[in-house]
Amino acid sequence: MKIPVLALCTVLFMASCSSTKNANTNLPIDISERPADENSQKYDQAQLDKIKASIETEISKEKCENANDWAFAPMGAKACGGPQSYIAYPKKLEATILTKINDYTEKVKAFNQKYNIMSDCMMVNPPTSIKCVKGKAELVNS
Repeated sequence: MKIPVLALCTVLFMASCSSTKNANTNLPIDISERPADENSQKYDQAQLDKIKASIETEISKEKCENANDWAFAPMGAKACGGPQSYIAYPKKLEATILTKINDYTEKVKAFNQKYNIMSDCMMVNPPTSIKCVKGKAELVNS
C-alpha cells in the first residue's frame, strides 16, 4: 500500500513542477510597460507636456531672420492666475499656433483645478521685445 501512495505522490509532484504556466499572459513583464492610467495626474501631465512639445516643435521649424516677423503670446496658466511663461512665434503661423497655445492654456487651467495645484503666484512679466539669435527667436526682458 505504501508504494502506490508514494508513486502517486511522486507523479503528482513531478507533474506540478513541469506545468508552471503563467496565469495571465496579458500582463506586461516590466512595470514600465504597464498601460497608463488615464485618470491619473501623471498621465494628464504627460498629455500636457506632449501638447507643449508639439507647439514648441512647430515653432522651432521656422527660422528667425527678422524679429519684426515674430510675436509672442502667454502660454500656460499658473494656479493663482497669470501665464506660466511667454513664447515667441512667427506671425505667419499666427492663426494656427495661437489656437494651439490657447487650447494648451485652457487645458493647463483645467489641470490646475482638477488636481488643486498650487503655484508660486509670482507674476511673469511679458517680454519687451524679440530678437533673432542664430536663427532662433529669443524673448527680451528688460
